[in-house]
Amino acid sequence: MRLLPLTAVIALAVLPGSAAAAAQSSPSVPSGFTIADPRIKESSGLAASRIHPGVYWTHNDSDDGPFVYAVDSATGRTVARVTLTGVGTPRDVEAISLGPDGQLYVGDIGDNLNGSWDHVWVYRFPEPKQLADVTVKAEQFTVKYADGARNAEALMVHPVTGRVYIASKSEDKGGLYEGPKELSASGPNVFRRVADLPWVTDGAFSPDGGRLTLRGYFFARTYPWKDGKPEGEGERVDAPWQGQAESVTYSADGSALMFGSEGESSRVLAVPVKPASGGSPAPAKPGTTPAAGAPGPAGEQGGGSFTKGAAVLAVGTVLVLGAKRLFRRRPRGDS
Repeated sequence: MRLLPLTAVIALAVLPGSAAAAAQSSPSVPSGFTIADPRIKESSGLAASRIHPGVYWTHNDSDDGPFVYAVDSATGRTVARVTLTGVGTPRDVEAISLGPDGQLYVGDIGDNLNGSWDHVWVYRFPEPKQLADVTVKAEQFTVKYADGARNAEALMVHPVTGRVYIASKSEDKGGLYEGPKELSASGPNVFRRVADLPWVTDGAFSPDGGRLTLRGYFFARTYPWKDGKPEGEGERVDAPWQGQAESVTYSADGSALMFGSEGESSRVLAVPVKPASGGSPAPAKPGTTPAAGAPGPAGEQGGGSFTKGAAVLAVGTVLVLGAKRLFRRRPRGDS
C-alpha cells in the first residue's frame, strides 16, 4: 500500500530518530544497502538467499509483472531478474519467503479493497543456483481463508516445517493464518486463523524457526514461536522509521533483521538481533559483518523509537487509513 507523502513528513518531523538511523553516523557500523535498480520502485518483500551470500530477493508491489529480483547487498545492484511463467497475471504481490526446501514462495496476497477477491495466490519456484536473468516455470497455489476473504501483505514460510503462514492486515484486528501441511496445486488451500495480530505489513521467521518477527508502519515485535503460533506479547524491536515500511527479513546467519521500504533507491537498514535470553546480540558467523542499530527493551506495542510520539502516531495512523480509503486501486481481472 502507498502512503501519502504528508504522513511521512509529519512523522519524520516529530518522531525521534531510531537507533538504526543513529548508527549510520558511525563509520565503523554498516547500515544495510540502497537498492540501486530503477526498475525496483516498490520493494514490498525481502528474503535472504541461503546459497548466495549477501544476496536478497525482492519484488515490486502491485502490477509490475511476474518478476523477482536478486540484489547484492555489497553494491545494491541487481544481479539477477527471474521472470515467472505459468502463473497468469499477478494482481498484488506483497511478500516473499524462502522455504527449507530451497524454494522461494511469492505471495500474491494483497487486496486493498478488503475482500473483493475470494481467493489469492502463492507462487513457488526453486532458488536459482546461478545468478543471471532467467525465466522459470513456477507452481501456482490458490489460497482461501476459512473465515472469508481479506487483505494481507505478509507471508512467512517456517524454515523447519515448511508450513506457510499469512498475516492479514486489518484496521480492527489482523490475524495469523496457517496453511495446510503441504500446499496443493490441484485445488484451493484453506488457511485457518491461529492467532490475533496487530496491523502487519511483513514478517519473517528466524533461521532456526524459534522466533517470528512482525513489522507494521509504526512498530516491530519479535515473538517466541511455540506449538505453531506466536507466544505472548512479544518483544519490541528498535526498528528504523521508514515512510513506507513494507518489508523485513532475517539475514542468512540470523544475526540481523533487515528492514526495507518502498520507493525509488530505497534503503534496507540492518538492526542486530537480540538473543532470546537477553544480553548482547548474537555473534555473526565467521566471515560476516555485524549489522547496524540496536534492539530496544520490551515494551508497549508501537515499537522502536516510535513510542515517544504517541499523539503524532495517532494522527499519522488516521492519515494512513484515509490515504488507503482514498487511493485504493481498482481490482484487476483474474488470471
